[in-house]
Amino acid sequence: MHVEYLYALAPPIGVGLVFWFTIRSIIRADRKERMEQAAFDALEASKKESRP
Repeated sequence: MHVEYLYALAPPIGVGLVFWFTIRSIIRADRKERMEQAAFDALEASKKESRP
């Protein structure tokens, strides 16, 4: 097997994986933040409704 090909492909694959993990973590954090914001908004709405 030609090891040179592995040496040539390793850096782009590594950068691609780092990029993928970074984007995935950003998307997951955004999803979590939106869920928490929706829960907070629902709680605030229920507080407003319960006030006389």
